[in-house]
Amino acid sequence: MSSTDQSTPSPDPESSAPGPDTDDADRARPAAGSPAAQAPAGAHPATVADRTGDADLARITAAPVGTPPPSRSSTVGAAWRDLTRGFQQRELWLALGWQDIKQRYRRSVLGPLWITISRAVMALALGLLYSLLFEIDLKEFLPHVAVGLIIWDFIAGCVIEGSQVFIANEGLIKQLPSALSVHVYRLVWRQFLFMCHNLVIWLALLVIFRIPVGWEVLYAVPGIVLLVANGVWVTMFFGIVSTRFRDVAPLLESLVQLAFYMTPIVWSVSIIERQGGAAADRAVLAEFNPFFHYLSVVRGPMIDEPVEMRSWLIVIALTVAGTALALAVMRKWRFRVSYWV
Repeated sequence: MSSTDQSTPSPDPESSAPGPDTDDADRARPAAGSPAAQAPAGAHPATVADRTGDADLARITAAPVGTPPPSRSSTVGAAWRDLTRGFQQRELWLALGWQDIKQRYRRSVLGPLWITISRAVMALALGLLYSLLFEIDLKEFLPHVAVGLIIWDFIAGCVIEGSQVFIANEGLIKQLPSALSVHVYRLVWRQFLFMCHNLVIWLALLVIFRIPVGWEVLYAVPGIVLLVANGVWVTMFFGIVSTRFRDVAPLLESLVQLAFYMTPIVWSVSIIERQGGAAADRAVLAEFNPFFHYLSVVRGPMIDEPVEMRSWLIVIALTVAGTALALAVMRKWRFRVSYWV
């Protein structure tokens, strides 16, 4: 072995390896450019912390803040999906609507026929009275009154009971994970069943008075479809508004009762026009009543009365406008109904 090898000391592995103190010192050393690194030597730690917090706050506030995207649950599309999803759950609201009728007439011998009997007695009484007052043939006037009452019951039921539809179903709304429109379809379906029960009166009058029935009676089918479609948006609109403002429901009851006398149900526009004079000139005011057009498109084909084309156009326009109004209300307040009931 040479002298060079003996004089050169071998490196000590323990002294050359970085110890734990070196790593801790590197981690504790402030980053270049940070407020702590720029602080003068011997600065108080609290002063350094304050500068660091101010710098972080300035960086956060200077960052661009984007506008959050609108919630998809508060859009018109979401409101429309509620209507479609509720319609897809028709097995539920069909069963619930039928159960409502069975519950209402439980332990009754005649059951739902009591609805038909009470409406037939009312139609006969009003038809006899006003036919004598106006000196009109009962054969002509009684079908007019009877069918008018049947249609009016559907309209009034959707308005009055529709204003309480969500309040009455408070338990189901809070416990059943379903679309809000399920309760609307349930009520409209129930009112439709009542109307179908009462149409037995119309069939009886066709036989008793031998009213001629032609193919024009089929025009009543699209009229009924439009009537039911309007029942959906009316129930949804007044149901949400009345849940928010509880004074709306009693107000609607008073207005519906007033509208009954202002609508040609127990009186006829054609009869007033036949009388002539000033009354005939004022008969045109009935056309400003939207309920007149709803009655015309359904009642006219059923009792062989002429129906003006403008009545169809007005009903279609009201259906579109009312549906848009109901969607707007659903968009704004639909998810708050469960907190208001």
